[in-house]
Amino acid sequence: MGARPAVIASDVDGTLVGPDELLSARTRAALKLITDTGTRFVLATGRPPRAVEPIADQLDFAPLAVCANGAVLFDTDSGEIVAAHLLQPELLAAIADLVREYLPGAGFAVERVSTGAHDAATPRFVASTGYQHAWLEPDTATVGDAEVLALPAVKLLVRNPGLTSDVMHERIAPHLHGIADVTYATNNGLIEFHVPGVTKATGVAAAITHLGVPAGADGGVRVAAFGDMPNDVAMLRWAALGVAVANAHPLARAAADLGTAANVDDGVAAVVERWL
Repeated sequence: MGARPAVIASDVDGTLVGPDELLSARTRAALKLITDTGTRFVLATGRPPRAVEPIADQLDFAPLAVCANGAVLFDTDSGEIVAAHLLQPELLAAIADLVREYLPGAGFAVERVSTGAHDAATPRFVASTGYQHAWLEPDTATVGDAEVLALPAVKLLVRNPGLTSDVMHERIAPHLHGIADVTYATNNGLIEFHVPGVTKATGVAAAITHLGVPAGADGGVRVAAFGDMPNDVAMLRWAALGVAVANAHPLARAAADLGTAANVDDGVAAVVERWL
């Protein structure tokens, strides 16, 4: 495992929490103790800022959060968006055209942010009438495809519940030719598009810069990362120590240096406790 890391970055769903979306007492205690030693903790999630606050609120400190798979850096203490990488309408339209060709029948949705996570003037989740939700989204604005794609967004979500996300990714990824990156955090027919080069790894690197974490004796910052799905692969490979929970997708397990117990068995805490 090596020395205690300067930064720990963890995915949320399927890694840090179980289906109830609650942090266990053991995990909460371990994260509090490790941050008391000086290690910085960063949430790294596919969730948008509006959906990461219920997780951050369960911690005994306010972490910086890498949201939307690296596209947004969010300060859970102030509620402000620190940085955002936006897909412009022209790019959204180009991706949508490819989706219609290679994934016919899929529905579109976008996640938007403005200057703050609570900017009421900007609807944050906007879906087309043909979009079938993968989970409950009570605050969805439902409009036509043209309106979904009309404004900048931090990610474009494409849903086809008749396919797995693995299959969707396989069908569309070869045709993007670098105009966007595509990943997924669930295998239930949902894939997500981002600005090229944006991953959780780039997001955590930006978080380290924003936090001003000092370099170690080797000139770098030692990072440990935890994850479970393909959208965690880049972060698991990039970190000095990548850890996959036992319930992880095969791609995440292959990218990790180390395995741990499942999310429901406090896999993150089991590793963190070994540094205490």
